[in-house]
Amino acid sequence: MKIFVTHSSDINVHEDLYQPIRESELNKKHDIKLPQEFGKETITKELIQSQDFIIAESSMPSTGSGIELGWADMYNVPILNVYKKNSKSSSSLRYVTDNHIEYIDSKDMVNKITDFIDNQV
Repeated sequence: MKIFVTHSSDINVHEDLYQPIRESELNKKHDIKLPQEFGKETITKELIQSQDFIIAESSMPSTGSGIELGWADMYNVPILNVYKKNSKSSSSLRYVTDNHIEYIDSKDMVNKITDFIDNQV
C-alpha cells in the first residue's frame, strides 16, 4: 500500500515521526512517503491522488497539511488522523475523516497506526 504522511513543519519530524516509522513493520509492509525526509519537497495534487492512504499527524496546526488533506478528501483517499495526547488537533479534520487516534509517544503512535491499517486491509 502507498502511504503518504502529512504533518506540520514545526514538529521534530525525523526523531518523533520519521525514525519510528522507518524502524517499524509499517516500513517493511508498505511504501511510505515522508515528504521532508531528504529536505522539503513540493507536494502536488497528483502525488496525493496516487496514494492509497494518508496519515495526518495533526498535533500542531499546519496550513500545508490542511491543503494536502483537502486534496486527499477530494480524491477519496482514506485519511487517518493521529495526534499526541494533550495536543489540540484541528476540529476541521472531522470534515475529512472519521478516523482519529490519540497516542502517548512514538512507539504508541506506530503501534496504533499499524493496528488500524492491519484492520483495514
